[in-house]
Amino acid sequence: MRATALMTILLLQAAAASPADAPPVAQPQYMHFMRTLSVPAGTGQACAVLDAAIFPHAAPSLLDLRLFPSQTASHTTPHELPYAITLSESISEETANARLLNLGAGAAGTIVFDLEMPTRPYTDVTLDLDPSLHDFLATATVSGSAALGTQAKGTALGSFTLFDLTTQHLSRSTALPLAESTFRYLHVALSLSPAPGADSSAARFPPSIVEGAEVTPSREAEAIYTTVTETAAVATSGRESIATLQIPPRVPVERVEFMLAPGFKGNFSRDVRVTATTEPPAKGAAREDSSSQPDMTDDMRAPLPEVVTGSILRVHTTEAGREIHTEQLTLPAILGANLQRAAKVEVAIENGDDQPLPIAAVRLQMRQRRLCFDAVAASAGPLSLYYGDPALAAPVYDYERLFTAAEKPLDVTLGPQLPNPLFTPRPTAPLPFTERHPQVLWIALVAAIAALGLVALRSSKTVGR
Repeated sequence: MRATALMTILLLQAAAASPADAPPVAQPQYMHFMRTLSVPAGTGQACAVLDAAIFPHAAPSLLDLRLFPSQTASHTTPHELPYAITLSESISEETANARLLNLGAGAAGTIVFDLEMPTRPYTDVTLDLDPSLHDFLATATVSGSAALGTQAKGTALGSFTLFDLTTQHLSRSTALPLAESTFRYLHVALSLSPAPGADSSAARFPPSIVEGAEVTPSREAEAIYTTVTETAAVATSGRESIATLQIPPRVPVERVEFMLAPGFKGNFSRDVRVTATTEPPAKGAAREDSSSQPDMTDDMRAPLPEVVTGSILRVHTTEAGREIHTEQLTLPAILGANLQRAAKVEVAIENGDDQPLPIAAVRLQMRQRRLCFDAVAASAGPLSLYYGDPALAAPVYDYERLFTAAEKPLDVTLGPQLPNPLFTPRPTAPLPFTERHPQVLWIALVAAIAALGLVALRSSKTVGR
């Protein structure tokens, strides 16, 4: 009886097991697309920049990217080369607040204070001045030191012009663009005066207008960006200049950049609105990837538009003997509307009553991503990047787990995207054993019930005696 029960259990396990449960193996002939890699001679890390053309044709999150020796025959299965994908920056810092110390009035009507800085390199420091304070010019004289007190020896870091030219429609800047520094303390002497044309009789600049300071990540750690798409077609509609761009599915967008006509020298400050919109797929439509299979998980409802706002400005002028030079022609715009579907992105510049800006180009950009691998391991022969097999899961490499980005890796050039000449469709996974032979499962269940009934009958007879 025990043998019968054991056989029944084994039969049920065999019925439940299926070769379809095994994860698919990455093989070049099952990849729709390929790109050759030109790897320079050398040792250490070699890295290739991943452009926007890869994202629409690879699996989501680039799960199916594989490096193989370039193939000449489909019957061979070479070993894949481990890699790591990195973002093109070393940003680990976030914007931090500097501690405001010793705020008070100085000589000749200045405002003096100290800032306790974060224990990391920094460049730009933005003073938090009373937001209700408008139409002023200021000179900030900055020095750095390792300690506080009159005995501490300070190092002059320069004088910087701050301004608010609201009446002239030229925005506001309270940033101190320092060279990269690591001083523990900054000493600031701030001299303010009304901007030309402002009501000087109502101007008051008490020390309380200084509310603190923010420290952004060092410029040495800023991200590098790759252009996803751009357009020079900018139309004027009412009081707005509008550029319309299309982005394919799954291509990340994280910044908008504006290029001005080379001869334009004017000052401006304009609000910007970025709107991303996708359309729901037709019911039963094929997915926009290489699988060509209907995506039954797509939400058929019309998606809501995604909106990001900000501003761009440029001020190069001299006010009351002070030179002002500030420029901001990029706008952070992390868009999620395009994660799985193509999207239309509309970039609108609000001109108000001013003349439209001479925009030469509007660019959508993503943070640069690089695929890095061991140059020595790739030196055996030509190498190609394969992708376009949505059946694959993300690879797991020791190389990626132990990866540390090199300061100057070898620059690898990616060739154009090409259809894989050796492509063959991946064989259809067989149905589970229980679906191919449903009668076996019923036989096993009946056998199990019969065995259990026989055991119960014998047990009842034993109890009766």
